[in-house]
Amino acid sequence: MTDYAAVEQILKARFDELNARVAELDALLQAPLSADFAEQAGDLEGHESLVILEEQALRELGSIKAALNRIARGTYGICAVCGEPIPVKRLEAVPTALRCVTCEQQS
Repeated sequence: MTDYAAVEQILKARFDELNARVAELDALLQAPLSADFAEQAGDLEGHESLVILEEQALRELGSIKAALNRIARGTYGICAVCGEPIPVKRLEAVPTALRCVTCEQQS
């Protein structure tokens, strides 16, 4: 069994970073709109961008949480489709990878 302690630390650090980012985005999204209607249009455009950024961060948080759970269960680095080991190079590039390159390309 491979020791993924270093990967686990990287994932936990990224998880903490994303949690902080989501908190910042939440604060920005909850800020009141300007009283000026012309400024509100710009505020709302910015609001849409913030919502998209928050959704992306939340998806990544979910992927990281799933990867940390796989590490804890001892299934990290095993392709969820074919059951073969995911190459280390792929895990280095995409630490949250669920599938090997072959299975990912077939999905």
